[in-house]
Amino acid sequence: MLERIESPVDIKDLSHEELEQLCSELREYIVSCCAENPGHIGASLGVVEIAVALHKVFDTPNDKIVWDVGHQAYAHKIITGRREAFKTNRKLGGISGFPKRSESEYDVFGTGHSSTSISAALGLAVGSQMQGSKDHFVAIIGDGSMTGGLAFEGLNNAGSLKTNLLVILNDNQISIDKSIGALHNHLMKVTTSRKYNRIKKTIWDRLGAGKIRTHVQNFLKYIKKGILRNTNASNLFDSLGFRYFGPVDGNDIEQMVDILGRLKEIDGPKLLHVITKKGKGYKPAEDNQTVWHAPGQFDPATGARISGKAGASKFQDVFGHTLLDLAKENEKIIGITPAMATGCSMNIMMAEMPDRVFDVGIAEQHAVTFSAGLAAAGMLPFCNIYSSFAQRAYDNVIHDVALQELKVILCLDRAGIVGEDGPTHHGAFDFSCFRPVPNVMIAAPLNELELRNMMYSATLPEYGTIIIRYPRGTGNGTAWKNEPFERIEPGRGVILQEGKDVALLSVGAIGYNGSLAVKKAQERGISVFHCDMRFLKPIDENLLEKVCSKVGRIVTLEDGALIGGLYSAVSEYVASRQLSCKVTGLGMPDRFVGQGTPEQLHKECGYDVDGILKALINV
Repeated sequence: MLERIESPVDIKDLSHEELEQLCSELREYIVSCCAENPGHIGASLGVVEIAVALHKVFDTPNDKIVWDVGHQAYAHKIITGRREAFKTNRKLGGISGFPKRSESEYDVFGTGHSSTSISAALGLAVGSQMQGSKDHFVAIIGDGSMTGGLAFEGLNNAGSLKTNLLVILNDNQISIDKSIGALHNHLMKVTTSRKYNRIKKTIWDRLGAGKIRTHVQNFLKYIKKGILRNTNASNLFDSLGFRYFGPVDGNDIEQMVDILGRLKEIDGPKLLHVITKKGKGYKPAEDNQTVWHAPGQFDPATGARISGKAGASKFQDVFGHTLLDLAKENEKIIGITPAMATGCSMNIMMAEMPDRVFDVGIAEQHAVTFSAGLAAAGMLPFCNIYSSFAQRAYDNVIHDVALQELKVILCLDRAGIVGEDGPTHHGAFDFSCFRPVPNVMIAAPLNELELRNMMYSATLPEYGTIIIRYPRGTGNGTAWKNEPFERIEPGRGVILQEGKDVALLSVGAIGYNGSLAVKKAQERGISVFHCDMRFLKPIDENLLEKVCSKVGRIVTLEDGALIGGLYSAVSEYVASRQLSCKVTGLGMPDRFVGQGTPEQLHKECGYDVDGILKALINV
């Protein structure tokens, strides 16, 4: 069946039985592809029926579908002419793991971060309707993404504009209550029927806008509360100007096709609440939904996961275990995460000290300001946010933390090149964004032990607000477990190797690539002065002075945007003192870097080991 589907046109005339078969084959295909080529499997398995029903009922790409986050869009991609291309998903030169406008006319809006679909779909709807379009507009948003404030801003605006917009709330955290039964199903059929809504509109129009209409509406809402189980959800969305429908079984393809067909005929803002099972159809993913969000490689027959590189520890695990060690010694330490407890390894502290870790949901702005409030109350918050997601909390860091000189330890995970998730997830801009902000210290560890000691040092009195950023994945294997804490002097770099021909100034874990390049340079007779700067701000000016007095050529190395980062800081130092040193920068160029393995992308950007060696030789 799946091999016959080249576009949504091919599913328009499929029977109910054929649609069920298609959904089953889609799941098998997603599992088989992701077993060899890792991706975000759990969410996409859960929404297969939603994707199929949407493309059957609506006239895509004329009708516009916006997928929130994009983790759940695999079935959508396969249906819309990318079945074979899906084998290249997230690979260098392959299709994106998220909806991407330049990739397909069916991807009407690029999504990689959460909570954006409602605002984007509303903008598409208003813009199209202003040009006379009668197309339909649908936003699919997961229950987790509804914790993001942007989602509610979009709902509030859409409800007030009365725009023809359908929001599908994909709820995969609970199951349908069997007590809903026949009465609820009958009510859904009535409230979504064309005849019912035509009569309802006629009655409201004739009643006008006076008190009689208000009394009748309130009376009917009162009756409705007695019939619908989910009265809280109904009240919430009704208050925002949306008509609420649901909850319904989002994994029942026949029901989804029927309901979407009915809702297509209802004008104005409406919200359909669907219940799905994350990982649906693949038992390992159903049983452990957190792990199977993005499990890496696995055996599709057994679900056994294939482990990656052994030996070195992940920076995330160093963070998690060190945070717990520090919290055991300091009762004021609190952990805060915006829905990434497992990803950043804060779940380690959460398991032992659940009352001292707060998962605030997908709400980065709130996470930062909540941390500021904790600091103002005398606590010591460690707030861990993925670097690319921290962009959302930029104002909060400036206004609520730095301006008030509150001691928040902000740990930015996934800094620099992250790999296959691509440009929506690369932590490219944290150095550049936060370096101009007063009262903020910025540090980046070279290895696992340096991360551990930076976290410890940040708790000491001489440290104020600090950002510690580190990459996704493993370090270089430096021993760190149970190592005694050592204080790192604020703003002090270290000399890794003295030299006289050229200097390499690195910051962060990418400095390990630098060390390998320095060894190769030595083999060619080139003497390299290599420094681990450790701090971007305050930068170690004493060390810079020493470097500039020793060599006339400097190469800077950073896993982040060249503009505004270490390269800029060193260039500013040299220019402000009118020194004759020539400075060359290695880092992320002034463009959005695509997807691929970190090694492939480091090479593409010119700061893999060979690229660094070339710069040391040819500067």
